[in-house]
Amino acid sequence: MDLKEEHLLGDQVNSHWYYQAKLDALTAMVKGVPATEILDIGAGSGYFSKALLTRTAATRATCVDLGYPADRDETVAGKPIAFRTSLDRSAADLVLMMDVIEHVEDDVGLVADYVGKVAAGTRFVVTVPAFMWLWSGHDVFLEHYRRYTLAGIEAVLAKAGLTIEKGAYFYGAVLPLVAGVRLAKQLTAPNAAPESDMRRYSPLVNSLLYGVCKAEVAVMGLNRLGGTSALVRAVKR
Repeated sequence: MDLKEEHLLGDQVNSHWYYQAKLDALTAMVKGVPATEILDIGAGSGYFSKALLTRTAATRATCVDLGYPADRDETVAGKPIAFRTSLDRSAADLVLMMDVIEHVEDDVGLVADYVGKVAAGTRFVVTVPAFMWLWSGHDVFLEHYRRYTLAGIEAVLAKAGLTIEKGAYFYGAVLPLVAGVRLAKQLTAPNAAPESDMRRYSPLVNSLLYGVCKAEVAVMGLNRLGGTSALVRAVKR
């Protein structure tokens, strides 16, 4: 989770439709993966790791983020979770990169670096923003270098030494809405200061958006056509 967006959402972070739906998609993506230790890269608050410690049989997690002021240790659901600014090696069998690699210039290099830190058989789940034609002030505000097609992110992971297991687009149901909003902004305020599209919503609107995206999770694996995010699961052989 991006720390900038966490600041914007405040106490609605854990209930916001976007992150709730992404967590459901992540949970579906790791279903059947016998993970016991999670390594969460660019983890921010650790939202996804904390949730997986609660939802799955994973027994521990390590969150890595350059934004942490200091290393610290906590527990979630009685399980240890460590927060670190760097890491040399890891015994993790599940690595998360949730909206991370679009923030670095050398995306292949970043993934390859962590591929080298874990053992063969380790799974990676990577999410990235989809389609450069959706590029907007939102991406500039969050300091993105690029957005990806599904084939594009799969190629990056393959170059980094991973074997693709499955991939899909997500948030396809809200793609027309997002595209419309961004096009309208480009036409009406082309010189506006960059800002995040992430907003707080009323409970009703939040529930409606979450319900639409939650329903999409069931058929997500069939969607290689479009969405605002791309998700890929891969493995180190």
